[in-house]
Amino acid sequence: MSDHDPMSPGSIPPSRRGGSFFGVPADGKTRWERRKERIRAEIERNRAGDYRVPTWVLTAILVAIVVGFGLFIAFA
Repeated sequence: MSDHDPMSPGSIPPSRRGGSFFGVPADGKTRWERRKERIRAEIERNRAGDYRVPTWVLTAILVAIVVGFGLFIAFA
């Protein structure tokens, strides 16, 4: 018989180490708590002057410019 313990930390594949168990992450924080932390961190960065315009805002502005130019050409 071998002395291999299937429950030893070395026997757990790396993809499962530190993962979640039934949706609860290993650090004990829920998805909502992690989201609140990310939002707080973003607000702190913005207050410090490290503000970046979100990609979706830049995309909306680009679409508005292209549609406006297209309408200008169409109705001119």
